Amino acid sequence: MTDAENTKPELPKNVRVRFCPSPTGTPHVGMIRTALFNWAEARATGGTLIFRIEDTDAVRDSEESYNQILESLRWLGIDWDEGIDVGGPHGPYRQSERTAIYKDVAAKLLEAGYAYESFSTPEEIKERNLAAGRPAEFGYDGYDRNLTDEQKAAFRAEGRKPALRIKMPDEDIAFDDLIRGTIEFKAGSVPDYVIVRPNGDPLYTLTNPVDDAMMEVNVVLRGEDLLSSTPRQIVLYRYLMELGIAKEMPLFGHMPYVMGQGNKKLSKRDPESNLFNHRDNGFIREGLLNYLALLGWSIAPDRDVFSMDEMTEKFDVRDVKANPARFDIDKAISINAEHIRMLEPEDFLRRSVPYLHRDGVVSADNWDALTDREREVLTAAAPLVQPRVRLLGEVAGMVGSLLSTEGYLEPADDAKKQLKDSAGEVLDKAIAALEAVDEADWKTDNLHETLNKALVEEGGYKPRLAFGPVRVAMSGRRVSPPLFESMEIVGKPVSLARLKGLREHL
Repeated sequence: MTDAENTKPELPKNVRVRFCPSPTGTPHVGMIRTALFNWAEARATGGTLIFRIEDTDAVRDSEESYNQILESLRWLGIDWDEGIDVGGPHGPYRQSERTAIYKDVAAKLLEAGYAYESFSTPEEIKERNLAAGRPAEFGYDGYDRNLTDEQKAAFRAEGRKPALRIKMPDEDIAFDDLIRGTIEFKAGSVPDYVIVRPNGDPLYTLTNPVDDAMMEVNVVLRGEDLLSSTPRQIVLYRYLMELGIAKEMPLFGHMPYVMGQGNKKLSKRDPESNLFNHRDNGFIREGLLNYLALLGWSIAPDRDVFSMDEMTEKFDVRDVKANPARFDIDKAISINAEHIRMLEPEDFLRRSVPYLHRDGVVSADNWDALTDREREVLTAAAPLVQPRVRLLGEVAGMVGSLLSTEGYLEPADDAKKQLKDSAGEVLDKAIAALEAVDEADWKTDNLHETLNKALVEEGGYKPRLAFGPVRVAMSGRRVSPPLFESMEIVGKPVSLARLKGLREHL
């Protein structure tokens, strides 16, 4: 394969793209990035996104994975115009339901001479390569191209069943990639390849381009890992066009690898690859999609945060960079935090409740089913917490102390380390000052003024030493919502009980 001049073709007027995952395992960020870019291209051009499932691998495919793919797309808001659960003129949209179509196309390719029967076993191919002085793993050598009818009959008499292979032409194959420019594969670099196994099962090398042809897909956007199969698809497309099965050759665009730690390709087994891990940790769809969009594309120089509406206004796959993109979890979390801050407070609270319920902080998993007190506390806490959390999974740690009616909260280890030798004396002075405050005056500003006077002005403590023990008593955490606002929300009896409780445990 060689890269020639950097030529990127014009897009067709009626863009038709597709997202066609195999239901094997949990949805991963690379798969979703592919779905996102196809979706964005369709929406940016007013085109059509087709969603189909490539489920012909009975050993690896699972209905659980299929349902997870649907769940992930729906959670993220990636919709489609034709395909699964939507229908359309080119169904069915699951390959397992299209077997008769592939069998018919394979027969036509064989009859036209574009495909041929191949009886060679993998062992025989290796032996012939070694005998010819080539490496054993060199690949298929074209041995079966010109078998006579007698030779085929002899193989059948042995009980052998043939695979079907496509004849690759003895010529260079070049195409203009939408992302990478002109790419050329030299003659002979791609051997004749199998499209149907000896047992009659069609392979991806047949089903994928046949589906694209019959569904009139004219822009194929997929991962860089599939680039080596493109010359095969181009040749098969030529044959399908000759047979009247394909209308035109699609344009191809190969998106860059998503890299993980250590500059290695992000593996499906990497926790950072698992889409549902990110959802469980508290990514919101706006934040995660924004970050995935940055894995190869940008909306403008020095601008990382944008909405999906803004993306679909600006997206052009020809602007995607060919260089590998590194998945940086810290940057992803930072961008997610920006999107959390942009949520309306009520939306923020409603999205947070399932996480709060999961973590045992509230009584129900949806806002409407919460108690009046829970809704009241959370409403008061929202402006304190929303600017400070990066993931929805962090909300429970911030509001748990506000919702609790416990009089003593056991400090976390990192919070205990913040307590200095003066903590006991500070708490004594704070308790004395706060006991004199009427409940009617238990307000943020008055609490701040009272403690500042007692601990800083009169007590002579620096603010960090003055308010640190009070913060630990109120929340049990090193990081918490603003102190005085928290005390107002919790109220005088519980606040004093917590200060006294920590004092007793020092």
